Amino acid sequence: MLTKMKDIKTTFTGVDFSKYSSKVSEFVNEFASRANKKGQFLNWVNLPQEQLKRVDELYSMAENFKNQTGVKKLSVLGIGGSKHTVEHMLSINGLNVRQDSVAFYSDVDSASLERFLYRLGNVLDSNYMIASKSGSTFETKDGFLRIKKMLEDAYIAKGQSEEEAKKSASRHFIAVTDANSEKSELRRTSIENNWIGDLFIHDDVGGRFSAFDDHAIFTLIWAGMKKEDLIEMLNAAQEISSLSLSADLELNDALKQGIFWADAKLNGISASVHQYMGSIFENTVYWHAQMQNESVKDTLKQVAKVPDAMHHSAEAHFNPANKLVFALTVPVDNGVCRENAEAYIGALNKSYESSGAFFNEAVATRGMGLTPQAAGAMTQLRAFATVYQEIVEKIMTGKEFPEVLDSVLQPHVEFYKKNLKGGVVIPGRIS
Repeated sequence: MLTKMKDIKTTFTGVDFSKYSSKVSEFVNEFASRANKKGQFLNWVNLPQEQLKRVDELYSMAENFKNQTGVKKLSVLGIGGSKHTVEHMLSINGLNVRQDSVAFYSDVDSASLERFLYRLGNVLDSNYMIASKSGSTFETKDGFLRIKKMLEDAYIAKGQSEEEAKKSASRHFIAVTDANSEKSELRRTSIENNWIGDLFIHDDVGGRFSAFDDHAIFTLIWAGMKKEDLIEMLNAAQEISSLSLSADLELNDALKQGIFWADAKLNGISASVHQYMGSIFENTVYWHAQMQNESVKDTLKQVAKVPDAMHHSAEAHFNPANKLVFALTVPVDNGVCRENAEAYIGALNKSYESSGAFFNEAVATRGMGLTPQAAGAMTQLRAFATVYQEIVEKIMTGKEFPEVLDSVLQPHVEFYKKNLKGGVVIPGRIS
């Protein structure tokens, strides 16, 4: 018997769900008919339960990777979903708060590279996760080839031969890419150079939907997430998958959120706001903005962290001339700031409720992050709600569904990628 998850509670005002009640089964059936089907890019629906089977393997791999070089830091080289999902998962789980376990590099300019190396101190003091589905992502490959050359030079400076230096450098790398070496240049590189482990970006799991894929889970393990917490998080995410395919709207908060955002569009409100309260969510806003831009494919939703963004956005939010809908995700405060935090949240709730349709999402906390259950639940909710928004809009307007949902594809990114073909990466060349 399905029951609502205790660690996350969502309350809605200003939207009439009864207008959609007769269509709930149709919404859910459309989603369910595509979930986990080849070529539908919805394999993330059951990814948490699949990852539960690999927990011991991934912990062992992380330990072996650390022992191989003796370093304590992991640098993640990747862009988009290969970066933002990892940053989001670390932050909401209260890990890497000092940024002493995991570093990130996703740039291509000299100043950014110099800053990354300055923070690192010594290129030999880190291992490197190279994350790219194709293995030839321009930005990621640029960083990888530069770091690889630096490692080899550093080992040569320590007295190793060129061949020895290449082998020593290889001990610092692990690849997260397509399992098929015919599809991934990075997989071929990993095999040819005997890099440790097999980490995958699973088929039909788009980057923004990959928060439970190998790059995120492996990094959480590296940063010190306890095995029992990881298991609880994955179980909670899979529970949300079950709830999100329920035709009982009272249980299906993901569908409610999808209806909420779709209802605004259907009523001519094009702009919307989703605020996250507190530093727990500093990196969540980047991931959610990626989800919005790539899936909903418009730039009219503001996704920001408060209190930082509250004062300077309030002029626009509460200007009666602007018609908006609002959402607010808040941590349940159990600490010394509780009284003032609750007063602040209460003021925001009251203000938003009087300004437009609104939902509040309260998530349970523990220490410097969310509870594992809340972390898994909230993350999976975002993915489901994003896709449901498209499904609700199409069904309510009678639009024909494409073979693959628009919200899971990103065809327009090729517009700039095609102009990178043949671009030079030093040392090496983009394939």
